[in-house]
Amino acid sequence: MAIGDVFEVTEGDCQDVYYVDTGMYDAPEYGSVYIVDGERPALIDSGIGTEYERILDAMDEVGIAPADLDVIALTHVHLDHAGGAGHLAAACPNATVAIHEIGARHLVDPSRLIEGTKAAVGDQWAFYTDPEPIPEDRIRELTDGDVIDLGDRELRVHHAPGHAPHQVVFEEPDDAIVFVADAAGIYVPSEAFIQHTSPPSNFDLEQVLADIDTIRELDPEVLCYGHFGSARTDDRLQEYADAIAEWVDRVATKREELDDDDAVIEHFAERTDMIGIWGERKARGEERMNVRGVLTYLDERDGADGD
Repeated sequence: MAIGDVFEVTEGDCQDVYYVDTGMYDAPEYGSVYIVDGERPALIDSGIGTEYERILDAMDEVGIAPADLDVIALTHVHLDHAGGAGHLAAACPNATVAIHEIGARHLVDPSRLIEGTKAAVGDQWAFYTDPEPIPEDRIRELTDGDVIDLGDRELRVHHAPGHAPHQVVFEEPDDAIVFVADAAGIYVPSEAFIQHTSPPSNFDLEQVLADIDTIRELDPEVLCYGHFGSARTDDRLQEYADAIAEWVDRVATKREELDDDDAVIEHFAERTDMIGIWGERKARGEERMNVRGVLTYLDERDGADGD
């Protein structure tokens, strides 16, 4: 696998679903955007704005002209999933951009989203570019239970706010696929394991576990991860439920031991196992962000417990 490569989803009974390795953070096998070659073609997510031309190239390889794209369906507004939406909307003039209603205003005016992303990702902002605003009349606001009609198939919308309050997952029932965004963790295909994701400021462990149950109840055969690629469901949902709970417990235990949040963050950044997969800069930056998210969650949880 290499950055820019396009792959067909071949697990289960999937047909005409593809994904491109967007090269997010200059790391292969980290960021994927999906192409659904339906009667009304769609993208699932848009990557960071720096990568949108790779997505257009992938559409061309699949055989979809920009003018024929009907929908850019965003799982949530975090810029690694939605940062390229404005660029793609400008290049694909007939596409509607679909997003959960909580996130829609950030597509129209991304200024607060940019500010929040810079605070969350730190020096990883070097990999980003400012998103392009999207006109309101190009946006469709989604809520739980909505359906996106693609002609020969549909995407059913399920709210999954544990990772972010504006996150949804998209179910494609005919092929028993769920496009899981970040609700089921980060899939590392080279090692076939699931890695935690817990960014600030809205990570909520209990809700993440509830979102996993939501996906499980849909009984998908295939999970399509935003990070990265497709895989048979097998036991991966339970694997992530166990992994994310254990991750939060590890951070909480280390916080009690060190009593210094900066030291806790650096403890895990220095010991990440992901350097050989994503490179040192991305791996350490990712872990710092994930620890900050857990610490914020613990503050809010413990504060609520104390009320």
